[in-house]
Amino acid sequence: MPANPPKSALLLHRINSNTAAAPPIPSPDDDNSFMLSPKRYPLACTMPLPDTVASHHTHPVGPNQCCSAVVQQIAAPVSTVWSVVRRFDNPQAYKHFVKSCHVIVGDGEVGTLREVNVISGLPAARSTERLEILDDERHVLSFSVVGGDHRLANYRSVTTLHASATGNGTVVVESYVVDVPAGNTKDDTCGFVDTIVRCNLQSLAQIAENLGSRRK
Repeated sequence: MPANPPKSALLLHRINSNTAAAPPIPSPDDDNSFMLSPKRYPLACTMPLPDTVASHHTHPVGPNQCCSAVVQQIAAPVSTVWSVVRRFDNPQAYKHFVKSCHVIVGDGEVGTLREVNVISGLPAARSTERLEILDDERHVLSFSVVGGDHRLANYRSVTTLHASATGNGTVVVESYVVDVPAGNTKDDTCGFVDTIVRCNLQSLAQIAENLGSRRK
């Protein structure tokens, strides 16, 4: 490993103690996102959110868990962004760390299970995930990780969409709670997950904005 490796590479290495080395995850700009510090009590986003979605971003957090949230502004209508996000069977549409996905139980409704295969180099190969919430009216999607060969146990994510203040864009909020793996700190764990979430949401922004421009 280089004398001064990127922080993301260190996080990958520490999260997966069985991996000798891991390639760094790209570090995206933080202009459109924020991270809430890990807490030992329920997390609530500090930015103004509609009442219809704010409650979804309050997570009960155990003594060996951490939580965080990332926000992404997207210059596309909520309907366009939601058309990408709601596809529980197709996360690879905007999550570049996902190599493939197939539904193993269900038909896309709550309770559906998917098996996700991730790209090589990450501290995992596959993840089994359950759809917990799919609310087309309020634009809320939540899933939990229920199996796989990774060390991010009891991971639960909630993604909500609402119109931006200007009315012509979308604000995406993604929050999560997860166990801290043995040998890692809460900061390490949140830093690792936040980096992936930011990359995913920036990819979502690019895809949705391209879709929006084509639909005009």
